[in-house]
Amino acid sequence: MSGISLDLIGSLNHAGAAAQAEDYGALARQLARRGQDIEALTARAMAWSVAVPTWGVGTGGTRFARFPGEGEPRHIHDKLADCGVIQQLTRGTRTVSPHFPWDKVSDYNALRQEAAQYELGFDSVNSNTFQDQLDQPLSYKFGSLAHANKMTRTQAVEHNLECIEIGRALGSRALTVWIGDGTNFPGQQNMARMFENYLEAMGRIYAGLPTDWTMYIEHKMYEPAFYSTVISDWGSSLIAAQTLGPQAKCLVDLGHHAPNTNIEQIVARLIHVGKLAGFHFNDSKYGDDDLDAGSVDPFRLFLVFNELVDAEPKGLDLAYMIDQSHNVTDPIESLMASAMEIARAYVQASLVDRKALAEAQAANDVLAAHRMLKQAYLTDVSPILAEARVRQGGALDPIAAYRASGYRAAKAKERPAVKGASSGIV
Repeated sequence: MSGISLDLIGSLNHAGAAAQAEDYGALARQLARRGQDIEALTARAMAWSVAVPTWGVGTGGTRFARFPGEGEPRHIHDKLADCGVIQQLTRGTRTVSPHFPWDKVSDYNALRQEAAQYELGFDSVNSNTFQDQLDQPLSYKFGSLAHANKMTRTQAVEHNLECIEIGRALGSRALTVWIGDGTNFPGQQNMARMFENYLEAMGRIYAGLPTDWTMYIEHKMYEPAFYSTVISDWGSSLIAAQTLGPQAKCLVDLGHHAPNTNIEQIVARLIHVGKLAGFHFNDSKYGDDDLDAGSVDPFRLFLVFNELVDAEPKGLDLAYMIDQSHNVTDPIESLMASAMEIARAYVQASLVDRKALAEAQAANDVLAAHRMLKQAYLTDVSPILAEARVRQGGALDPIAAYRASGYRAAKAKERPAVKGASSGIV
């Protein structure tokens, strides 16, 4: 499959090799003084991977407008090609998360083989009951799995069951369920009954899960329902997961919380009860902004990973995916930058001396404990991330290599321009 020229990647890597060796060696000596082995950290970086959403390689928008970009993917095949470039250059995005019915095809076994040619596998499959499709008998205008009408709920259940079957063909082992159900007016619906309807419908989907699958329940504080949302917070998600059973767990999207919410504490609580499914990574300034991961509050991203690395002895099996909207940037560049920032936070959190931190906490040495976290966070681990990419055949500087390749300009010639204005996040 065509992507970025290996000769180009090799040439650019060679040009930067001396500087990389110097930076890597300097960091190795710095870390050695702190009792850290840079090779062990590089191995961790090489093993790390975060999933890319198929919809993420398209240009996003707002409720008001969407401005199409050049060379936008037209279908799942174009999306896989773009995701393949991200993996080729970063070597840290080995899976993609598809969305149905957006990514529907007639032969999913063939699609799985196509993805494999880009060295990609399939992460969680995502259902869509937050918008109506052309051939859909019943509307989701007033809800789906929590709808007052049982026939509408059944239609939504059947769609999710279809997504499970598609996922099985693709080699996925998880279903992500997010609904936009809620109300815009007090009195519009009975809040208790809506939650009961949701649990009943989700129970039917849960019954259709293969035994080795997990159901990811995603919460969202608001939008599109602005007065009340059925699964609005981690508490509602946890109640649902505990009601449904052991295969149901809570997915945490970093943007789906009120401003200044202590997300890392939510992570710690969900780990404690064994109900953390994984993450949708993005960044936020005001609400569900879907900004590039690490672009606004990288320290919060680090603190989330601090909890995750601390809990590694518990044997967590989590799903990691990027979920953001790219309105003013090239989506491929944003996704590569985000993948690198997420890996950065993971490696930085791996620098924390857990034993020393526990001792400082036990002694109530507040500043010492805080300084240990800040020391890890302020360490520039870029040479480790670059080394991990290069050793796996990736690019020393993925964004520079991508720009030098002319990939976007080439795709703009292949893929017809999208004309006209439209609105919507994706």
